[in-house]
Order: sequence, then structure tokens, then C-alpha cells
Amino acid sequence: AERYTALWDRPVTPAQVLVTAGGINALAATALALIEAGDEVLLPDPGWPNYMSVVALAHGRAIPYPLRPERGYLPDPAEVAALITPRTKLLLLNTPSNPTGAVFPAATVAELVHLATVHDLWVLSDEIYEALVFDGTHIPAARYDDDGRVITVSGCSKTYAMTGWRLGYAIAPPDLIGALAAVQEALVSCAAAPSQRAAEAALRGPQGCVTEMRAAYARRRDLVRAVLGPAGLLPTVPQGAFYALVDLRGLGLTGDALARALLDEELVAVAPGETFGAGAAGMVRISLAAADDELAEGCRRLLAFAARHGGAPRAGSVAGGR
Repeated sequence: AERYTALWDRPVTPAQVLVTAGGINALAATALALIEAGDEVLLPDPGWPNYMSVVALAHGRAIPYPLRPERGYLPDPAEVAALITPRTKLLLLNTPSNPTGAVFPAATVAELVHLATVHDLWVLSDEIYEALVFDGTHIPAARYDDDGRVITVSGCSKTYAMTGWRLGYAIAPPDLIGALAAVQEALVSCAAAPSQRAAEAALRGPQGCVTEMRAAYARRRDLVRAVLGPAGLLPTVPQGAFYALVDLRGLGLTGDALARALLDEELVAVAPGETFGAGAAGMVRISLAAADDELAEGCRRLLAFAARHGGAPRAGSVAGGR
């Protein structure tokens, strides 16, 4: 509560915080508390595939909204609005984004929260990469929340490289936190005490490690841009998180086929684009969480693979810019 009072420049009380067994526990508890069978949830495409899982778990209906590379993978509020029906219950946001690396500007976040207010939707804002922004500034959805409809989810996994500790949290109105706690009680009881102590040490301790990690990811992002950008293989330059989508649509293969071929032919491991939705079909996701020399070599092998298979930059590529 102290941390987010400072980050958001508005009061956050302990009654508004639920500590969970990882960020995914907070997302799942929110879905189970709010979604009834048949309710529609607006999800980003491309987006983290686990969003689909938590909606399915709650017997909801996932409705993807597009994040287009020509828009820098930023949502168009008008396109989102066109998908809202009487069954729409929740709008999910993710900034900085996995897998695109997009960081939503203030105007976009404000428009989306306003849209949710007009249509009386809950907003579930996954901000797990909030500390890993290279260009621009992270804008929390809670900044524009005037009536308690925003649930913010974050945790220690990305900011402090504590993925295995399974420690996350949700910030929401106290009444809703009570409902989320009831759901969590039935699933995992609570986050493990050693993980909570470790998270307290991370939050209260020196923050130089976060600065160093962010600088390392930014350096690797620039390395990827230098190798893949001139070939037109980067739809956009990531502004945050630690991923990049590589555009191999010119090869005419699915993301799954690309991933298997890259592993077989180049010994390069990537995630298939379709894993993250139809909007990333024919692409692959790479991670910046690797040593600089290995990342550079992997990108060079990606480039060689694309050239060997006749890959060429797609018309209208915006690699090198937003």
C-alpha cells in the first residue's frame, strides 16, 4: 500500500490489497469473483494466452480486441467499443505488453477507462511489467479510476526476477478484495510465508537492481533492433517488458511451423505467434532475458533463416519506429 500510494500519488490502503500466489492467482481470483457463465471479457490480441485460460475457467466468453502493428500495437478505443454488448462484463488491459512490448500512453489508458465507465465494465489491468519501461512512462489504469472499477494486478516476478517465488497481488476496492480473498481461500489458502518475507525485502530494499535490469533489457532491445530492424523483421520496436515479436509472415508458415523449423535448422528457441492470438499469426516471440552475445547470435540465425526461406519485409513494415 505504501509503494502504490507513492507510485500513483493517491492513497492506497492495506484493505485494498490482496497478496496472492503469483500474478496469475490474482487474475484467476478476479475472473472467478466477477464473471458469470456467458459473460464476455474483452482481451488483447496479441496477448498473454493465460488470459484466455482464466476466462474459460470462469465459464466466460473471451472476445479478442485487436492490437495492430501499424498502430504500434496500441488498442483503438473505437474498435474496442464496437465489441461491447449487453453481456460484456470486463475489459482486460496489459501495459507494458507481453508479447508486443507496447507501452500505452496516458491518452489511450484514459480513453479505455472512460469507455469502461460509460458502459459500466470492470477493468482488469495487468501491470506486471510496470517497472520495465524503456521509452515513455508507465501509466496505471488506476490513475483514471473515479468509482472503484479498476483492479490492478502486479507482483514481484518481473520487477525483481522472482518468478519462482510465486508472489503477486491485486489492488482493488475493499469489498471486492474480500470477494477475491474468499476465492483464493478455496484455491491456495494464501501465498507462502517465505515468499511474502522475500517480497517484503524486495519492496523495501535497495532498488538499484531494478535499474540495472531495466538498462540491460533496454540494451538488448537495441541489439535486437540493430540486427532485425534493417531487414524489416520487427513490426514495432518494443518500449517495455522484455519481448519482441519478429515478423516472419513473408515465409507463409504458421508460427508453430516456424518455431519447429527454427529449432531444427538453427537451434533457436522461440514462441509461436499464434500462441498469443490470431493477431500474431506467422510471427514468433523472442525474449530479451538472455545474455547479449547469445541474443545477438540468435537474431543473426533468425535473419539467416528468413533469407534462406525467401522471407522479405512485408509492405508497410514499421520496423525502427512505433
